[in-house]
Amino acid sequence: MDNYSPTFKARLGLFIFVGLAIFVIAIFFIGKQQNLFNPVFKVTANFHNVSGLRVGNNVRFSGIDVGVIDNIRIINDSTVQVDMLIRRNVQEFIKADSRATIGSSGIIGDRILILAQGSNKAAIVKDGQHLMADEPLETDAILASLDNTAADVEIIAHELAEVMSNINSGKGMLGQLIVDSAIAGNVSQTIANFMKSSEGLDETIEVTKENVFEFMEKLQLTVARTEIASNALGEIMVKINSGEGTLGMLIQDTTMAENLDQTLINLKQSSKGLDENMEALKHSILFRRYFRKQDEKNERERIDKEKEISSEPGEH
Repeated sequence: MDNYSPTFKARLGLFIFVGLAIFVIAIFFIGKQQNLFNPVFKVTANFHNVSGLRVGNNVRFSGIDVGVIDNIRIINDSTVQVDMLIRRNVQEFIKADSRATIGSSGIIGDRILILAQGSNKAAIVKDGQHLMADEPLETDAILASLDNTAADVEIIAHELAEVMSNINSGKGMLGQLIVDSAIAGNVSQTIANFMKSSEGLDETIEVTKENVFEFMEKLQLTVARTEIASNALGEIMVKINSGEGTLGMLIQDTTMAENLDQTLINLKQSSKGLDENMEALKHSILFRRYFRKQDEKNERERIDKEKEISSEPGEH
C-alpha cells in the first residue's frame, strides 16, 4: 500500500464509499418495496390456479399497492395457498369479507393480487385470517374466445358483403326497390294515396263523432222522456192500488168484481138461450125453408171450392 500515491488512495476510498452508498440505498428501496422495514400483518387465500402469480408480486387494494406476495405453496392437487404481507396502516380499511382475485398491472404487466372492498358492516380483517378468493380468467381462454369471435365476425362480414353486392346488382325485392326507379315511383304513389285515404278517414271519423254525439243527445232525451213516463205510470199504479178510478175500483172493490162476474154469467146464460131459440127457429114451419136454402147455398160453395183446389195442379 505504501507504493500507492495519496491520490490513488483517495479515489479508491471515494469509489468504495459510493459503492456502499448505492448498496445501502438499493437495500432500502428493495426493503421498502417488500415492506421489510414497515410493520405488516399476514392474510392468506386459496386458488385452484394462480395464473402466473409469483412471490414478490404486489398486493393491491383500491388501486394502491399495500403489500406483497410472501409465499405460494401447493396444498393439494386442486388448491394453491397464497400468503400475503400487508402494511399494518391499511388494516383498518380491509374487511373480513373482502375477496381476493388475481389480476394484471396493465395489459401485459406482471400479475398482481387484488383485494376487493368488503361491506361496511363487516369486521376488520385480522392477522392470519383466510380470505375468500375468486378464480382468475385465463389469458389462453380469453384469446381462444377472441379467436372464435373474430371467426364469427369474419363470416358475418362476408355474408353482409354478399348481401350488399346482391342489393347493388338489383337482386331481390330490396335491390329492385333501390335500383328500379319505376318501383320507387310506385311506392311514392302508394304512400301519397295512403295519405289521401288517411285524410278521408279523418273526415269520416269526424263525421262519425258528430253522429255519435247527436245519437247520445237523442238517447239522453229518450231517457228523460222514459223517466217522465215511468213516473206517470208509477202514479197511476199508486192510484190503482189505492182503489181510485174505475180500474182501481174494479181491482180493489170486491162488490164490483162480484157484480162483473154475475154479469158475465148472465151473458153466458143469455147466449145459451139464444142458441136454443135459433135451433127452434130452424125447425119452425115458417123459417124451415129459409134455413134449408142457406144450407144448400153453403154446400154448393163448398163443392165449388173443392173443384177449384183439385184443378190447380192440372193447370201447372
